[in-house]
Amino acid sequence: MLFSLSAAEPADLLKILDFHSLPEGVTKTTGLCSHRKSTQGPDVAYRVSKDAQLSAPTKQLYPGDAFPEDFSILATVKPKKGSQSFLLSVYNEQGIQQLGLEVGRSPVFLYEDHTGKPTPEDYPLFRGVNLADGKWHRVAISVHRQTITLILDCKKKTAQKLLRSPNPIIDTKGIIVFGTRILDEEVFEGDIQQLMIVADHRAAYDYCEHYSPDCEVPIIDQPQHQDPNMNITDEYQQPSCSSYLKTVFRK
Repeated sequence: MLFSLSAAEPADLLKILDFHSLPEGVTKTTGLCSHRKSTQGPDVAYRVSKDAQLSAPTKQLYPGDAFPEDFSILATVKPKKGSQSFLLSVYNEQGIQQLGLEVGRSPVFLYEDHTGKPTPEDYPLFRGVNLADGKWHRVAISVHRQTITLILDCKKKTAQKLLRSPNPIIDTKGIIVFGTRILDEEVFEGDIQQLMIVADHRAAYDYCEHYSPDCEVPIIDQPQHQDPNMNITDEYQQPSCSSYLKTVFRK
């Protein structure tokens, strides 16, 4: 049965990037909860080393639709202590980074629409937030009109201006890259349990209720949002990272 992404259903990047097959540089580990109520084991997460190279065509996020104008990015993640790297990067067909989330001592949200807005000096920076303290964090980002809101660990909310165009467009003809940016030396090292994009800015506010609840709350049949009814279809397979990068970014 084919799976269709509707406005409220998440694009599960761990599935799109084929984490479940344990590609090079990825191993299974214990997630946020070492024991979860009504389950027989811990949450499943993935430990990512510097050897991992994971990418996929952006169109796999929304195969039949445009990239949403307002959306949420949801992640349950434990970066290596003291690190600073991009967890996710989205490039257009020309190799320009349009979207990125840098996790570490001061998270940065990179966004550049089809008109080049906002400019780099206006990228939202979340000072006083340390995601690289060696602990698990539930990170929810809501992008709505010209505001971006970070909800950290279900409690702390921080809002910043996002000075983008009135009708911003994110190109889906390029690629998504996990754990780094093209030509960056820094790569993500650490553990990750969830990474999703939802075409609804309100999803970020419900992250800890609907997607990544506390350990005393059971999650039936989907310890990390692995509901078999919400899988990406098998027809979407991850291409070779190196071959795809060479194709798209050949100089």
